[in-house]
Amino acid sequence: MSHEVANLTLAEATTHAPFVDYARCIDAGNRPFNHVGDWPEEGQLYPVRVVESHLEGMPLVHVLGFQAEAPYYNAYAPHRFELLHTVWLN
Repeated sequence: MSHEVANLTLAEATTHAPFVDYARCIDAGNRPFNHVGDWPEEGQLYPVRVVESHLEGMPLVHVLGFQAEAPYYNAYAPHRFELLHTVWLN
């Protein structure tokens, strides 16, 4: 499975990179009509992975542990999040 488009758990994500980013949702509005699955809540802090999307041509924020269906699974536009911390797992 491509790691660009996947519903990864925290454990699965850390097997691909030895760090976890944390981001706060700053914009939960305007949920797309075709989004099926988890949606972030404004003000909440989430473990995330930022992945360059080949399809969109920009980085997308993947919330780890969220479950969502196509077209974007657990990926959200970067304007919806403020990256706060990176924790290295060494």
